[in-house]
Amino acid sequence: MGRGIRAGPRRDRAHDSQEIFDRWPSDAVQCKPLEVVVSDRGIERAIKMLKRKLASEGVLRELKMRRHYMKPSVKRRKKQAEAARRRRKRAKLDAAPPKG
Repeated sequence: MGRGIRAGPRRDRAHDSQEIFDRWPSDAVQCKPLEVVVSDRGIERAIKMLKRKLASEGVLRELKMRRHYMKPSVKRRKKQAEAARRRRKRAKLDAAPPKG
């Protein structure tokens, strides 16, 4: 008898999305802008600097990863492999004799 009738107050999607944003930590929503000043050296130099900044921030790696869906198990294995690679690299640098 009352199948099509919704009980309680009606909520629209815009309200729900704002509620989600209110629950997130404030630092997750805010982004640090990347700025590159174009000087008399030319636009090519500015583009090169922008690419370098994007690479150092990890934006390009993030875009590459998000191009395709990765299962959580695969993501976890990749993360562990990356951590192991960093540990091996750090151990190799620590074991190397100092230059000089």
